[in-house]
Amino acid sequence: MSDNTNNLPDGARRPEPGAGEHDGVVATRPEPDENGIVAESMVDDPGIEPHVERYSDVDDKAAARATRQIVACFAAAPVLALAFIVFYFWPGLDRYTIEFGLLNANAQHVLLGLSLGLAVLLIGIGAVQWAREIMGDHEISEERHVAHSSPDDIKATMAEVDKGIAETGLSRRAVIGRSLLGAIGLTALAPLVTLADLGPWPTPSRLKVTNERTLWADGTPARPIRLVNDITYTPIKAADMEIGQLVNAQPENLQEAHGTEKIVAKAKAAIIIVRMDPNSIKIPASRTDWHVGGIMAYSKICTHVGCPISLWEQQTHHLLCPCHQSTFDLGDGGKVVFGPAARALPQLRITVDDQGYLVAPGDFTVPVGPSYPERQMTAEDKGE
Repeated sequence: MSDNTNNLPDGARRPEPGAGEHDGVVATRPEPDENGIVAESMVDDPGIEPHVERYSDVDDKAAARATRQIVACFAAAPVLALAFIVFYFWPGLDRYTIEFGLLNANAQHVLLGLSLGLAVLLIGIGAVQWAREIMGDHEISEERHVAHSSPDDIKATMAEVDKGIAETGLSRRAVIGRSLLGAIGLTALAPLVTLADLGPWPTPSRLKVTNERTLWADGTPARPIRLVNDITYTPIKAADMEIGQLVNAQPENLQEAHGTEKIVAKAKAAIIIVRMDPNSIKIPASRTDWHVGGIMAYSKICTHVGCPISLWEQQTHHLLCPCHQSTFDLGDGGKVVFGPAARALPQLRITVDDQGYLVAPGDFTVPVGPSYPERQMTAEDKGE
């Protein structure tokens, strides 16, 4: 009997005598090398699977159908982009709401999002369909090599680029390229329209009638605006206010606003009404007729970053902002006594009508809310 040990595969050995009745070759793991590393067994490269033609490659009707689908996607995108522009400039559209069960959203916001979102989605769908059905479908492979670009490599790469451009099918189906350019161009135009929100230039005269104006400006000495509770919208009588009491209030004409306009107006016109002992507070000389027996009205919006505030300390007359702890002394012209706020809290001039209700004959004399570059410091901003 000849010894066939030399003919055994790598990593295999014959069983020891008496190992059992299963005589033959037993596979074992390769022995570790001098570094203790066991080499993995090599697996032959299976290569690339046989190429399977697509329907669009062998059927002209399928290719034409795919082309129509792609062009339809690229053609619908500009239509939706134009719809975005229409929705953006549609007068009064922001006053309506769309309900989603317990949730509701501004109608203009929903339509803007849907139109532009679908436009971008259709461009993506068209591009994917183009790559899957029309572009070249040839699989290639190459051995890994050192990352080095020789002149020959560059030349070969550019040749591949030219080949890839040719395989896009644009030379045979130019309508796809034209529709894609039109879709991207008009869809990109839609967001540019929103840049109009960055203007117009904030001149002092424009700011006075836009950002700085509140609903209190509708009041006049002849027809003042009543102060109403911000929850129940009931008018507030001076006689009902007790010393140390704080009431959150709004102008009565807030109920005439709707949608986004109402939200913005409420944010700017919100006030707090407090009653203090006139003998325990300091009233600036320029504001002696701005209160009613110690009842004062101040803006509810912090002058630091615009947080609504109503944390009231009755004994010290201090109003604390919960965001960054700016503290205002309402018994001393709303001056800042602590925190990062740089300006005093704006005070609203109030009086009473013939029925004893608190009313405001006009707007704040300084802008409410946080500062901005065009904002000029005034004596009232210092609590004077």
